Amino acid sequence: MDPKTSAHLDTFAREHLPPADQWPELLFDLPELQYPARLNCAAELLDRTVDRFGPGRPAFRTPDGGVWSYGELQDQVDRIAHVLTSDLGVVPGNRVLLRGPTTPHLAACWLAVLKAGAIAVTVLDRQRSAELATICSIARVSHALCDFRAVDDLVKAQVPGLRITAYGGGAPDDLLNLAGARTGPYRPVDTAADDVALIAFTSGTTGRPKGCMHFHRDVLAIADTFSRHVLRPTSDDVFAGSPPLGFTFGLGGLVVFPLRAGASALLLEQSGPAQLLPALAAHHVSVLFTAPTAYRVMLDHIDEHDLSALRRCVSAGENLPVATWRSWYERTGLRIINGIGATELLHIFISAADDAVRPGTTGVPVPGWQARVLDREGRQVPDGEPGLLAVRGPVGCRYLADERQRNYVAHGWNLTGDTYVREPDGYFRYVARADDMIISSGYNIAGPEVEEALLHHPAVAEAAVVGRADELRGQIVVAYVVLREGADLDADELRTYMKSELAPHKCPRVIEFLPALPRTATGKLQRFRLRDD
Repeated sequence: MDPKTSAHLDTFAREHLPPADQWPELLFDLPELQYPARLNCAAELLDRTVDRFGPGRPAFRTPDGGVWSYGELQDQVDRIAHVLTSDLGVVPGNRVLLRGPTTPHLAACWLAVLKAGAIAVTVLDRQRSAELATICSIARVSHALCDFRAVDDLVKAQVPGLRITAYGGGAPDDLLNLAGARTGPYRPVDTAADDVALIAFTSGTTGRPKGCMHFHRDVLAIADTFSRHVLRPTSDDVFAGSPPLGFTFGLGGLVVFPLRAGASALLLEQSGPAQLLPALAAHHVSVLFTAPTAYRVMLDHIDEHDLSALRRCVSAGENLPVATWRSWYERTGLRIINGIGATELLHIFISAADDAVRPGTTGVPVPGWQARVLDREGRQVPDGEPGLLAVRGPVGCRYLADERQRNYVAHGWNLTGDTYVREPDGYFRYVARADDMIISSGYNIAGPEVEEALLHHPAVAEAAVVGRADELRGQIVVAYVVLREGADLDADELRTYMKSELAPHKCPRVIEFLPALPRTATGKLQRFRLRDD
């Protein structure tokens, strides 16, 4: 990044990028990744899409049947951008925190922040004051746009100097009232393609969150790789899903990908399986983004809803069990598009769709990306042997002032922290998170393999497997199980069943039943909390 070309007046983010020698190698081999030096991704996603498709097409839909056209969205984004710069004093490079449930207003705020050349820091509306204070401290957040229903925790965070502007509450100084007084198009700030556009924080599965800085070109790159080449949406598609916009899986699937394609998205404030199924039917959703657990839970009620419009189902966030994939295919005829992504890399980089799907594998590198499996010394391991997944492409990890950058990037590759096997045919198969391998009596045991076997039992709804320290064996396999509603099963019965599914050394020595598994607000399993028990 050349500081002379940056549009940022507030240079904090640029000054706290990792040193250049700690960046991964970036790849821009595809023609569609040859971005110009000056690029504002919000203008590309919104203004250029209006130029291509016109202002009348639906952009965002709401559960009550409301529709925001592209023209209405553009008008609202421009009004908010005017407020940011004229009323609130935001300058290019300022970090602006965004908080609220998934609504068109939150998406409009995100686009406005980027259009104004500021940096969006979108958080989860479930995060509480201590978490918010940490994020604001790390990112030196100066302004916040917050749904009026989610303001209290942000106020309690007591962030020094933070200017909070609520939206949706109807107060005189409400953002939407201020925006209503503004008129006229907003000329997007002439940001550089490598100006920081957003800081996404990791979802807390391993402790203190890390701020991942992504450029304007990165936002378009995830649409021009995974969405364009694997998902292949059309302008008539209706997107929906469960991940919130503070989770990059949701940001891509519900905002970036549909806008890039001229499609629309149904934005749901409540998006658990119970709300998702009727919404998919009522709004004729054709593209779905959600986590493996949601697909499994929805199977229990899928026959009650008309999903005939659904044509694309994407799963990410954690490993997709092959049993869930097969059950969904048998019931719907739809092949779930499995994928692995990371906050550090913004979205999915290994996947496969349609006839290229192979259940039990994640897929192959998305066009524009490369992947390999390495040993601890950085050497490529032979096909069929487990090792550390390493990837590189047009987006790379750049932590905000965090020494863990040295752990994530090595030899020009991003090390995702996952153990994978590359099969001889080039497909990549997930084994476990690197820190979830259990070593018991000299055996290497992958927790997800044991979880997969547990999920084959018809009484089991969810399962998590971890290692527990043991004086004799080093570690023992411990399973935490959530039963389906109304199921009656004890540990001895389940243990007997597991002996018919797995080699004896892989079978859980301890089985504990829980009402629910600990998860982040984005639905990711927090195995570290189970290991701490």
